[in-house]
Amino acid sequence: MKPTRLTREQSRDQTRQRLLDAAQTIFMKKGFGAASVEDLAAAAGYTRGAFYSNFGSKSELLLQLLKRDHETTMGRMRSIFEDGEASRADMEARVLEYYSQVHFENKCFLLWVEAKLHASRDAKFRVRFNALMRELRQTTTDYIRAFSERVGTPLPMPAEQLALGLIALCDGVQFFYSSDPQSVPGEFAEAVLAGFFARVVFGAARGD
Repeated sequence: MKPTRLTREQSRDQTRQRLLDAAQTIFMKKGFGAASVEDLAAAAGYTRGAFYSNFGSKSELLLQLLKRDHETTMGRMRSIFEDGEASRADMEARVLEYYSQVHFENKCFLLWVEAKLHASRDAKFRVRFNALMRELRQTTTDYIRAFSERVGTPLPMPAEQLALGLIALCDGVQFFYSSDPQSVPGEFAEAVLAGFFARVVFGAARGD
């Protein structure tokens, strides 16, 4: 049986995905600055020319990696709200499970760290990166509001402030867990993240 021949569009998409996957591994191992276009292309099994046929620069490829991870994160957040009949207890449990485990499952954390460093040095990249970060903050804000309305829990502070605090807390816990897992083991990190929601977001309603 002959293998199915890919269309030009499918072949191009396959090439892009392989370059993205290879770049994710290389960036996390060597760092964005130390990785060359040749490194990325070779790791994916392509030439330098193939790289530039798909991406204008390393910065563009990094941004596409972040967007891919961002879309995955948004999909996971949406799944929390898919069941319109879920009880308040179920909703709380889903949110706690998601945020208490995020440090284990965030495989692209170092990419975001690399991107923040790159954004501090590259004004052009900074504009596009900040737009993505604002989208993340706005989406998180919207979900916090939606959650509050669904479960009938008044927020202890504006949703925008909670969203910023939550993102910063997740980043901070992830950083300590990644760099010093002996003093900040997974169970400790999980307790911090779960405790934020249990007491700050749910606290008023639970009366803890």
